[in-house]
Parts: sequence; C-alpha cells; structure tokens
Amino acid sequence: MIRGGAVKSLFQKGGRAAPGFGITFGMTTAYVTLVILLPLGVLLMSASTFPIEGLLTTVTSPRALAAFRLSFATSAAGAAINAVFGALLAWVLVRYKFPGRSVVDALVDLPFALPTAVAGITLTDLYSETGWLGSVLAPAGVKVAFTQAGIVIALTFIGLPFVVRTVQPVLESLDSDMEEAASILGASRLQTFTRVVFPHIAPALGTGFVLAFARGLGEYGSIVFISGNMPLKTEIVPLLIVTKLEQFDYGGATALAVAMLAASFALLLAVNLLQRRSALRCR
Repeated sequence: MIRGGAVKSLFQKGGRAAPGFGITFGMTTAYVTLVILLPLGVLLMSASTFPIEGLLTTVTSPRALAAFRLSFATSAAGAAINAVFGALLAWVLVRYKFPGRSVVDALVDLPFALPTAVAGITLTDLYSETGWLGSVLAPAGVKVAFTQAGIVIALTFIGLPFVVRTVQPVLESLDSDMEEAASILGASRLQTFTRVVFPHIAPALGTGFVLAFARGLGEYGSIVFISGNMPLKTEIVPLLIVTKLEQFDYGGATALAVAMLAASFALLLAVNLLQRRSALRCR
C-alpha cells in the first residue's frame, strides 16, 4: 500500500509536476517551436527586411482596405449565422432522438474533412445562375455566385462545425432537471432558455463564434471560386496575398500576411481569455 507521502513524491519530485516533466516539456517546446514559432518568426523576420513605409503603404492601399473590409465583414456575418443555427443544431442533437441522428451528427464534421476547393466548386455550381438553387433565385433577381453573398455562404459552410462542437458538450453536461424546475416554477420556454440555458452556453457560443470568425479570415479554397475575385468588390485578403506573390511583390504579400497574423492572434487570445473566465466562473 502506497502512503500519501509516497504518492506525493511520485507526482512532485524536485518541485516538478510529475516524473518525466523535463523530457515532456522539452519535447513539447521543441515541437511548438518547429511547427508554430519558427514559421511565424521567419515571417516576422522577412517583414523586417522591407521598408516600413512600403509595408504601411501596401496595407493602407484602397485595394487592401477593401479586401480587409470584405474579409472581416463576411467572416463576421458567417460566424453570426453559425452562432444562431449552430446552437440550434447542437440543441437538436443533444435534446432530441430521431432516426438518422448519428448521420446528421457525422455530417457536421464534413467541412473539416472535405477539401475546401471541392466545397468551393460545389457551392459555385449549386448557386450559379444555371445551378439547382441559382436557377431558382435568378428569376427573383437574387444572385449569389460571384457576389459577397456567395462568400458568406461559403464561410458559413466551413465555420459551422466550430460552433456546434463547442456548444454541444456544454449542452450535454447541462442537467435537464434545471429546465424542468424552471418550468414547474412557472417560467415560459423563452424564460427558461434566456435565464437558465443561455447563461451556461454563452461562453461556449462566444468561443465558437470567434473560432468560426478566425477560420473565415484565413479561408481561401472555398471562396476563390464562388467570389468572382473582383478587386475592390469580391477580393478577399488571402487572394490578394496570392496575387501579390504571383506578381513577385513579396514585400506586399508579407505586409498583408503580418496584418492577418496580428488579427488572428488577437482573436485567439480573446478566445483563451474567454475560456479562462468561463472556467473561473464554473469553480
């Protein structure tokens, strides 16, 4: 029988968290450095070799500002749509049992497995004026393919799993007895949702929104086909970066990449702070 002191010595030897901490921490640090920090460091070093005036001129040019506005606006719109319908889908998957539930649950992860280029081609063919849905919308004067609306649809498609998979575990851990108690006390369904359910899923819903938003900022494959790629109208930042690389404007491409890196890092930092605050509330 191992006594408490022996157990403590096993998990805390020499001030360390557990045996082998030095090896595991070193391997983790090396892995993160090679996979994440080194590429980011090379990007920042490459940006430092170009004149600051030139980088600022590229980032603040009318074409770049239009691309930034489009990328941020469409990413926010797609993430907002997913926040509403993704939470609804997660609710249905958790609270109801119906035939084909496992199939629907598996289909949620399809955007993760499907190549984004395939998704872009499929959506373009579906929403073009000769496509199944596009041919129905065209007589009503609604054009989706090669417009900003098409970009929002593509970003909604690729961002849905982020919201569903962050909200679903929270709903599964939420005891349904709380909802039943609220109902017994006279609360309506809307009051039960707003005062009992929503406060619990709000942090997860916010995390899913930010993740879908950040994913949309860096999306390229599913948008390049359906957007039409018209400068100042339907040109996103990743496409503009590729265009500058094709024109051998490495300084301009680096400037745009650093700007997107800063935006993505700020969003992910916000997600981590939100998750930490949520964990502190649950204690």
